[in-house]
Amino acid sequence: MESKNQSSMLVLGRVVPVRDNRKRRIFRKGIAIAFLVFAPFLGTCDLFGGGNPPAATRKGETMATTKNTALAQPQNPATAAPMSVKTDIATFAGGCFWCTEADLEKVPGVVKVISGYTGGHKENPTYEEASSGTTGHVEAVQVYYDPAKTSYGELLNWFWRHVDPTDAGGQFVDRGSQYRSVIFYHSEEQKRLAEKSKEELNKSGRFDKPIATEIIQFTKFYEAEDYHQDYYKKNPLRYKYYRYASGRDQFLQKVWGKEKETAQTGSEPASKKPDEATLRKKLTPLQYEVTQKEGTEPPFRNEYWDNHREGIYVDIVSGEPLFSSKEKYESGTGWPSFTKPLEPGNIVEKKDHHLFMTRTEVRSKHGDSHLGHVFDDGPPPTGLRYCMNSASLRFIPKENLEKEGYGKYLEIFGMKK
Repeated sequence: MESKNQSSMLVLGRVVPVRDNRKRRIFRKGIAIAFLVFAPFLGTCDLFGGGNPPAATRKGETMATTKNTALAQPQNPATAAPMSVKTDIATFAGGCFWCTEADLEKVPGVVKVISGYTGGHKENPTYEEASSGTTGHVEAVQVYYDPAKTSYGELLNWFWRHVDPTDAGGQFVDRGSQYRSVIFYHSEEQKRLAEKSKEELNKSGRFDKPIATEIIQFTKFYEAEDYHQDYYKKNPLRYKYYRYASGRDQFLQKVWGKEKETAQTGSEPASKKPDEATLRKKLTPLQYEVTQKEGTEPPFRNEYWDNHREGIYVDIVSGEPLFSSKEKYESGTGWPSFTKPLEPGNIVEKKDHHLFMTRTEVRSKHGDSHLGHVFDDGPPPTGLRYCMNSASLRFIPKENLEKEGYGKYLEIFGMKK
């Protein structure tokens, strides 16, 4: 509850408490600086909404909007966003969802981010209701990501680098429980990873105050009004103006520096094997049979046996790098064959006594996927033939290595990162 001598300000529709005249002057100075920074590049007419302004020029502006849609778990990502890949869902609250959406969409492997409201008691809240703090909801985002390209652990690391996790009363200029930071878990595995990463951040010494971010079970998610979706793309000037004035980036730069834009895996590598339910959802029947049941796909009728493009092959389950096109050759067997692994540390070899013969099975280290077998009838210089199943692999062409998080392999193909 604010005392009688406290006042408030409106920043692009957000009511911001200002506790004394000195802080008010400082805040107004920040607004003036933001104006000076952006006006020369974008023009004062655009700054003040001249020309054809968007449907909503301020975040709190009242306007007719489409009705919110409740998304209850489990949900089909395809109903919320058309996608050609199978995705997992993560839900985070980090203050202003304009900013959280923009930050998380930068992570390689993220397909789509949707802004909305969650954690409250009212069905189908409007922005005005949720932002008032009376419904119990927080501004949040749902992240649809490809687990073959990024992991929940990577998303957690990115999330921590883009919020103030020590602030229990909101985020930056946005105050109130509706703007606090929260991780909403969709499974016990997500809960375990979130709690572990929070504990590690607490012990890291990065902050001199305890981590206040809550970890709460996900229930329902309500999509925000259309004018909030991709706000940073639709209204770049107003978004930059608001973000600068909020102090978010200044804080993040001070705490993290260049690390802010690095989606590191931390103690939970992207190559961690998903749980059984995720595997069933992620893999096709053939991919599941081959990787999990040591099956074998038909020769000459698989995806990569005659693939001649340049790039790398990763485990379809974990995403860990396995082979490069530089070591691929035509073996005449009808399966993709390689003379050596790209990352020997990601390869595990085991004796296989099936089919009344002794062979050497090849599995991935982190995903524990059955990949195929290795034989000693290959060409120089190794004399080996790693005979793999296409169903165990995912090919990443060289032109996509950087955006999918495998940029360090560009030099193999004479490309600079």
